[in-house]
This record gives sequence, structure tokens and C-alpha cells, in this order.
Amino acid sequence: MKRSLRLAISIAVIAGVAPAWAQDASQGALVFNQCRACHAVDPGARNKAGPELNGILSRKAASVSGFNYSKAMKEAAAKGLVWNEQNLSAYLESPDTFIPKGVMAFGGVRNESDLKNLIAFLKTQN
Repeated sequence: MKRSLRLAISIAVIAGVAPAWAQDASQGALVFNQCRACHAVDPGARNKAGPELNGILSRKAASVSGFNYSKAMKEAAAKGLVWNEQNLSAYLESPDTFIPKGVMAFGGVRNESDLKNLIAFLKTQN
């Protein structure tokens, strides 16, 4: 069993295909470029059209000081929404589906690898 798993991983690496569970924060930084017009990260990040995203993982939704959230996001926060990996992934994949009547003007990250990499990048932003 172990030999066949090693063989499968070796074939994937040789073929240039990363295992499905791999996340690459450096690739996620490239994906985040789609977000930069509205969101900031890094020390001293400020709110833009969207809230700054430092420390987003494990943060309660609609909790960045000084940002005016939509009614829909405030309602989701009041129901206990916390940005864990699962919730953030679902939101970033399809914001309008996850928070109906929200105002984020973004169609979503549909590519699963890009989405995982983006989350990996956001994990590094404290």
C-alpha cells in the first residue's frame, strides 16, 4: 500500500501535477491580485472598498473596525458566522450564494487549486 502511494505521488510530481491536498501560499499571493483593488493585507493594511483581511481566518464576520458592512453580512455575523477555512472557501467560491444579498462585487474563485492556494496565502497574513 505504501509503495503504491509513493508511486502515485512520484508520478504526479513527474507529471507536474501537485497532489490535491497541496496548498501553495506563494501561488495564492498571485490569486490575491484579483482582490487587491478592494482588499488589503500586510502590516498597516487599511480598509478599501472591502475590509482589510489580515487575520481573516478565525475572525468573526463583519468585525473589522471602521468598515461599513452590508446588512446581509451583519446578519450573517449576528448568526455567528466565523471565517474558518470551510466558510471562507465557500464564500470565496461564490459570494452571492454564500451571503445572498451581499454586496461583494466578485464572481468568485471557481478553480479549486486557486481557491486552496488563496486560503493558504490568507493564512499567512496576520
